[in-house]
Amino acid sequence: MNEGRPIEVLLVEDDQGDILLTKEAFDFNKVRNRLNVVNDGEQAMAYLRNEDGYTDAPRPDLILLDLNLPRMSGMEVLAEVKADVGLRTIPVVILTTSEAEEDILHSYRLHANAYVSKPVDFEQFIRVVRQIDDFFVTVVKLPVQGQRPDGRT
Repeated sequence: MNEGRPIEVLLVEDDQGDILLTKEAFDFNKVRNRLNVVNDGEQAMAYLRNEDGYTDAPRPDLILLDLNLPRMSGMEVLAEVKADVGLRTIPVVILTTSEAEEDILHSYRLHANAYVSKPVDFEQFIRVVRQIDDFFVTVVKLPVQGQRPDGRT
């Protein structure tokens, strides 16, 4: 369990309404978890690599990734994260409006940890985000933050 420390979550989302809903779901559910937000794929990679204004950004324990992003798609972000030895252990949950079988298969082929379609209904959206948060906070054992790929800190 991960109850000993707050969970750092990176939300990669360009829709301001979905950002607000996600923040509300996290605030309502687990105030200790930290939700950091970037609005496009290039910002996500800069954040994850501590570049371009994100030099002090905390390493996320979980990435919530939309597929439909400006400047660099969610699929491109997912491919880069899972190809990077220093980032690939971070769980990535695709959280998107797409229900296309092609997107689901492609995401899992790129090693997404989960694929969740965003519900249109406000209360269902809040419930889904809470369930993702609950699962990764109370059920899943996450890697120690800052641990290197070779297991040393």
